Amino acid sequence: MKFFHSIRWRLQLWHGMLLVMVLSGFGFTAWRLQRSTQLQRVDQDLERRVAVVAGAMRGNPSAPPRPPQDRPEDPPQDRPQDRPRLRERERPQTPRPPPVTGTEMHLAAHDENLFEEAAGGGFYYAAWLPDGREISRSSTAPADVPYPPRGDDPSAARLRGNLREYVRFMATGECILVGRDIRDEVAASRRFAWILGAAGGAVLLLGLAGGAWVSSRALRPLANISSAAAKIAAGDLSQRIDTPDSRSELGTLAEVLNDTFTRLQASFVRQAQFTADASHELRTPLSVVLTQTQSALSRERPAAEYRDSLAACQRAAQRMRRLIESLLTLARFDSGEAAADHQPCELDQIARDAIELLRPLADQQQVHLDADLKATSCTGHPEQLGQVVTNLVSNAISHNRTGGSVRVTVAAAADAILLSVSDDGEGIAPQDIPHIFERFYRADQARSGSHGRSGLGLAITQAIISAHHGTIAVSSVPGSGSSFTVRLPLPPPPSEN
Repeated sequence: MKFFHSIRWRLQLWHGMLLVMVLSGFGFTAWRLQRSTQLQRVDQDLERRVAVVAGAMRGNPSAPPRPPQDRPEDPPQDRPQDRPRLRERERPQTPRPPPVTGTEMHLAAHDENLFEEAAGGGFYYAAWLPDGREISRSSTAPADVPYPPRGDDPSAARLRGNLREYVRFMATGECILVGRDIRDEVAASRRFAWILGAAGGAVLLLGLAGGAWVSSRALRPLANISSAAAKIAAGDLSQRIDTPDSRSELGTLAEVLNDTFTRLQASFVRQAQFTADASHELRTPLSVVLTQTQSALSRERPAAEYRDSLAACQRAAQRMRRLIESLLTLARFDSGEAAADHQPCELDQIARDAIELLRPLADQQQVHLDADLKATSCTGHPEQLGQVVTNLVSNAISHNRTGGSVRVTVAAAADAILLSVSDDGEGIAPQDIPHIFERFYRADQARSGSHGRSGLGLAITQAIISAHHGTIAVSSVPGSGSSFTVRLPLPPPPSEN
């Protein structure tokens, strides 16, 4: 069922269970404390009455309290040591009943009133001899009061139905039981339990309602995320997640996903543009091949014309091969396959070899090559670094003026290794600088396909430098030339054995 798979309802279920456990524990504890307080109060009353009965059983009944006017006062002239003797003479002599030795025991009148129905409270008592014979009981005692079994504790309280009874065994073996009907207390305890239950139910409902509201607001970004993801999956890459509270965990997640969706959209746009550009670049040489073959096959031609057609097809095929190789190189860098193991190498020697390779092209374009190559060691892939130098120098030669110059420098700085290629050619327009490392981008669209260039050289250069954890920057002044600066990380220090 969807109900059991919903995060919101699972949170609500756990929240409800926690509330039920907390409220149940609190309610049960409060009820037990209230009941314990009631029974403790009843037990105190029972203990006082047990003491009265025990005094009567020992032949020392409690005396009723006297009003203040009946108490004799000591004469002011009496000495302190004479006062106790004077009080003893003036105290009324009350005959004490003998200790109970038979089968009867009588309470004093004022003590008997403690167990009368008119006194209220429903108290009663019963007393037994050590052999179990009953000595006395109050008129309010139930007829079925059993002789209590003796336990380890000579004094103990017990519940018998709606009766609370306190039992005491005397040192001489007699047993005293004082009890009370606690129906009113039981009823009050039940009413209190119902009140606690009703209050707990109300708090539970309010807690569940508040929890539902809080969880709904807290999980609202998840619904927005699901909705945006569904629209993006349907093809609308412009969708983004609304994040009103970016400081929460879900808000942070939404921002991360928005950034991911932005990069995904840019990747799809680049892929679409890349596919279109690659198709456009391949269409021209394919058209040349088809045109030449159709022309050669249309009728019989001299051998020289066949050779010209084959030469044109060869040039077109070579252009397609260079383009395909460049595309494969970029694909390997995109997938991470081109990240070969780096090794120590000399960047100045790599640059020197690339310059010598391109010197015939510079002579053909009447461009002077100037090199300032200081001995510099680095860590990288020699062939890939050579391709970087070749791409930058060939670009500087191709976009230079007749009689211009290209300067290549290699040096080690305090925090990086620097490779710089600068020229004094036509320069790059400011609006083109942010795009020159994009694939198939050409600052001069009118020169598309000129000199057999595909517009992938700088893109490959940037991919190689990124694989070497370096950076490349360009500065240019239109009409005055351009300068490309590559920064590569310093090689790690040699390990000491």
